[in-house]
Amino acid sequence: MASSSVLSLASAPSSTSASLSMHETLKGKVRLANGGVSTLFKNEKSNPFLKKAKSPGRISMTVAVNVSRFEGIAMAPPDPILGVSEAFRADNDAKKLNLGVGAYRTEELNPYVLDVVKKAENLMLERGDNKEYLPIEGLAAFNKATAELLFGADNPVIKQQRVATVQGLSGTGSLRLAAALIERYFPGANVLISSPTWGNHKNIFNDARVPWSEYRYYDPRTVGLDFEGMIADIKAAPEGSFILLHGCAHNPTGIDPTPEQWEKIADVIQEKNHIPFFDVAYQGFASGSLDEDAASVRLFAARGMELLVAQSYSKNLGLYAERIGAINVVCSSADAAARVKSQLKRIARPMYSNPPVHGARIVANVVGDSTLFDEWKAEMEMMAGRIKGVRQKLYDCLSTKDKSGKDWSFVLKQIGMFSFTGLNKTQSESMSNKWHIYMTKDGRISLAGLSLAKCEYLADAIIDSYHNVS
Repeated sequence: MASSSVLSLASAPSSTSASLSMHETLKGKVRLANGGVSTLFKNEKSNPFLKKAKSPGRISMTVAVNVSRFEGIAMAPPDPILGVSEAFRADNDAKKLNLGVGAYRTEELNPYVLDVVKKAENLMLERGDNKEYLPIEGLAAFNKATAELLFGADNPVIKQQRVATVQGLSGTGSLRLAAALIERYFPGANVLISSPTWGNHKNIFNDARVPWSEYRYYDPRTVGLDFEGMIADIKAAPEGSFILLHGCAHNPTGIDPTPEQWEKIADVIQEKNHIPFFDVAYQGFASGSLDEDAASVRLFAARGMELLVAQSYSKNLGLYAERIGAINVVCSSADAAARVKSQLKRIARPMYSNPPVHGARIVANVVGDSTLFDEWKAEMEMMAGRIKGVRQKLYDCLSTKDKSGKDWSFVLKQIGMFSFTGLNKTQSESMSNKWHIYMTKDGRISLAGLSLAKCEYLADAIIDSYHNVS
């Protein structure tokens, strides 16, 4: 059916028909349901579809209009991260930089596939692994490897079988499973999220219909952690709230609590009978050490606390498109863990049925083979080291070029692939419009998309935008 109009002698539903006056039709125009006007015929004689109405002086006709059943659906706003990439692609300037997307790049700013991943995939080909469905909870070898990687193989929570581990669709899908568990078995419970946080956290809890609020985290005066505000807000939260914590390399700020501050955070969460909920997206990728980046999670587990941990292998193994991760729930007993796992499986079944196998086998192969595991740790150290290198170079350039006396040391205090520059929305827009440097509007840049060769140019842009754009 044409999208403009179709004339019919038959009766049409009232929602898609219109009664036309003689004045309108003699002019040869039809006013459509969407407000448009369609030209029909030059005069009455040439219009075979006109029919005399019972009331004198009027002519009626039926016009069928192709109106979508989905007219009430509005256009969704663009994703802020994907929008940065689209703007970057549309820019033809040779100096352009994409510092929006959190994906590792080489010094030449090209995507990187880890050598150890290629070796693990070759093993799969040599063995002739099939593509049969996995169980709902995922690949058993992966679940075992990922829980041991997170908590340590000798951890009592592992030995006592108190961890319910279910393979999820990377970090996002694992968080979504946990959110559904909270909505179903902790109705009305509130989740506290850091301000700011990863942009998808709020979307996940909104879609799961889990109420959330924010706790203070970022202090714009120091471009550091608002620790006192964080502690005060966790204390003020209703008892039994879920406290969402970034295990390491906080996204978007790159600001982590110190070991002493983590102890204090654990104290307050225990005192208030809250439930810690960790998002661990960068284990091994932040500091270069798997154990160091899991220290916060292990601290809480060592206190005997029940907790949730979502994991992702997008960054530390570069498995962005494989969507490989897990949700772990540490319980007070093996029996409770078994029941929690059964309900996580029950939630997953109608949601996506079972997870993909390819990425799970890569992780299981790498972690389960001592040689590949050592190679992976070396590659992670290399990737983390490159990011530390550009972070240091950026700081050196900012400190050397900026003669105002501003303290840029916060750049070195941050960790991981992201850095909060302290630039506001207008200044961030100037970075894109004037300098062709694309970043999120909150002032976050991804150092993974920066090379040593581009540090000086970036420093010039940051200094100009900070001092010259209000």
